[in-house]
Amino acid sequence: MTDLAKDAAARLAAEEGAGGQQVLDHLVDLLDLEQIEENIFRGVSPAASPVRVFGGQVAGQALVAAGRTVPTERKVHSLHAYFIRPGDPSIPIVYEVDRTRDGRSFTTRRAVAIQRGKAIFALSASFQQPEPGLDHADHMPDVPAPETLPTFAERIRGFPGLSGARTRPRPIDIRYINDPPWMTRETGAATGRNQVWMRADGSLPDEDLLHVCVLTYASDMTLLDSPLARHGVYWELDSVSGASLDHALWFHRPFRADEWFLYDTESPSASGGRGLATGRFFAADGTLIATVVQEGLLRVS
Repeated sequence: MTDLAKDAAARLAAEEGAGGQQVLDHLVDLLDLEQIEENIFRGVSPAASPVRVFGGQVAGQALVAAGRTVPTERKVHSLHAYFIRPGDPSIPIVYEVDRTRDGRSFTTRRAVAIQRGKAIFALSASFQQPEPGLDHADHMPDVPAPETLPTFAERIRGFPGLSGARTRPRPIDIRYINDPPWMTRETGAATGRNQVWMRADGSLPDEDLLHVCVLTYASDMTLLDSPLARHGVYWELDSVSGASLDHALWFHRPFRADEWFLYDTESPSASGGRGLATGRFFAADGTLIATVVQEGLLRVS
């Protein structure tokens, strides 16, 4: 990681309430890993991060590391990951990439994130040479346009308990379609379905892997709201502790992460202190672009 990227990471944490292109540029810098050996990369976290590394950050950085060992013409179509230990944002993260297989059509990579000699995160990703084939997809739900919806900052006004991590600079512009779970917990109108419009809050370079990594980063935001919402509880407002356990993403079609996409999530099950959430990403024109599944640790006392 260059000194410029480190400075950007610090500024990202310091600019409370900021948004837009400047904050997005800092996220891009965080995803710009330093290569320290042929298959070894290093990344950092924002200087004033929460007590552990944000899951979307380590997933995005691991995918960057894996992708940089793959020819650019091969596009990532799926990733499967496990969150093993909490990441410490005060020290760098080392990513070791295993070049598992280079086939005629598919390339497989495994990336392990390491701190203090121990794995904190493991990712397997598959890349494919583009080819024609069968084509069908679910239709996008009928939802209001993002420009007609309140901003995230407008949504959290009047809820002083939602300070801290959720009011830090946000490189992703999020617009809730349904009432957010911190509102429905009070009205009793909570359901297991959560719909938000998202986009990178600015312009991104024309680099396919970067757009996929930004969506990967965003995919860990709001996803576990769905199982909590079904029970009318929410992170800062109730005695809830949780963490991502695993994460899987399938990328179906090309997209730009700096254009609006719908994130439609729901929770089919919660049991044993764990909650399962599934989600679909649609481009603004209705194209299904990605699917996600995550299980999280959810403890309510």
